[in-house]
Amino acid sequence: MGRTVGFTALLDRLSGSPAAVTGVSGTRALLGFIGFMFYAGNYGERGYLFGPEGVYRWQDFIDGLHDNGTFSLYALSTSGAWFELVFHLGMIAALAVTFGVGGRLVLAVHWVFLWSVYQRIPLILDGGDNLAYIVLPMLLLTNCYDRFSFSTGLVRRWSGRVPAVVRAMTPALHNLGVVAVAAQICLVYIVSGLYKVQGRMWQDGTALFYVLRIPEFEWPGVSRLLYENDLLVMAGTYGATLFMVYFPLGVLVRSLRPWAALGSIGLHLSIALLMGLTSFALTMVACDLIFLSRGVDAGLRRARATGRRLSSVLRDRKVWPEGDAPLTTADNTGDTGVLTRTAEKRGSISGRTEQADHTAERTA
Repeated sequence: MGRTVGFTALLDRLSGSPAAVTGVSGTRALLGFIGFMFYAGNYGERGYLFGPEGVYRWQDFIDGLHDNGTFSLYALSTSGAWFELVFHLGMIAALAVTFGVGGRLVLAVHWVFLWSVYQRIPLILDGGDNLAYIVLPMLLLTNCYDRFSFSTGLVRRWSGRVPAVVRAMTPALHNLGVVAVAAQICLVYIVSGLYKVQGRMWQDGTALFYVLRIPEFEWPGVSRLLYENDLLVMAGTYGATLFMVYFPLGVLVRSLRPWAALGSIGLHLSIALLMGLTSFALTMVACDLIFLSRGVDAGLRRARATGRRLSSVLRDRKVWPEGDAPLTTADNTGDTGVLTRTAEKRGSISGRTEQADHTAERTA
């Protein structure tokens, strides 16, 4: 009976209030930023990479779409004007998702444009695209626009027309989306970790040596310092494998969850720096934010409290400038002698000024 009551209480909690709202909002904003930077980073070479006459032959592009049974907006026309329109609309949609404009509708549009541009030339992708494909539809279930967004009022007006039954299901759908993202991240880690366990170089502790020597992934001047150090190579190889295998266990324990997320962020930032896989690394970091929602909330509260204190201090300084501070404020400090001498000095100066004025009047 007790277990049934506890299980019912858990279901009520999961369906009654949305969890990790701040974290999932950060995930949405960062994923939008990653998409925008993909467009902006390749903007100068957009025609060469994505255009109808680009480096990836048009027929190969169309054949790949047919073989995979998928689509791309770029395949609808070979016109250069159509290409420019689709590319720039996708760029605007990514920027709108970053700043939280347009709600779920714009998020879905961004997913379509991002899928289309990734399909246009799959040769330059680094793995972050696969995770973005999966996570963005999951975010459609969540309240990922509740934080870090600009409200236009349009979404609020539309939401007022949604039936009450659907609105009542919103917390449950949000939590379902959060759980789906968390499960996807755990799946990525455990599959990657188990694949590494089966590899001979990962078993020997030498995999990092070979990875850092690949020319496409090398950071000149830095990678060499790492792969020539046997201790760092062994620690990095075994440490990464163990962390990936046991990451799902870490996020299941509430006290270990933020540390597991911070460890994951550190791991992927190092991948971004040492291997140049920036899009993949930031996509993983974006998804890790859902495990840090409590910490982000606490940090924002502290930042707001600090901002209020600073504004209060600045306001007080404007009301009571240092030179015109009221004399009574010194009574609380115990510096009565300094206060008396200051008052006397001001009185004598005032007296001399008045005497000079009278003398000037008589002389006139």
